[in-house]
Amino acid sequence: MPDNVENDIMNSIDDYIMEFPKEIQTILEQIRSTIRSIAPEAKETIKYGIPAFELKGALVYFAAFKKPIGFYPIPTGIEAFKKALSIYKQGKGSVQFPLDNPMPLDLIADTVAYRVKENSDKALKKKDV
Repeated sequence: MPDNVENDIMNSIDDYIMEFPKEIQTILEQIRSTIRSIAPEAKETIKYGIPAFELKGALVYFAAFKKPIGFYPIPTGIEAFKKALSIYKQGKGSVQFPLDNPMPLDLIADTVAYRVKENSDKALKKKDV
């Protein structure tokens, strides 16, 4: 991550992406497009200094670092795809995709679709109460 990304307040995902070298920008745009294709109604924002998508609550986040791309589908998104994600380094609610491997865009899409459904189901339950 460039030194100035951590300290500057980013106003948009575009601003965030522009801070990285071209090859990283391309990967970040692919991830962004993948998320948008599954959740076109999601609001783009910056949370915790990284790109975030919200749809009936927090949906997913992503970020670029020196060696991996961090993807944050909340703990339930990690749990739902535990087997497919097992080949990647993980934390609670996060996974790291190495930059020297192809980005698993289909897996990202599946995870986003799961999170969209999960948030929609939660929103419906709140309406029923």
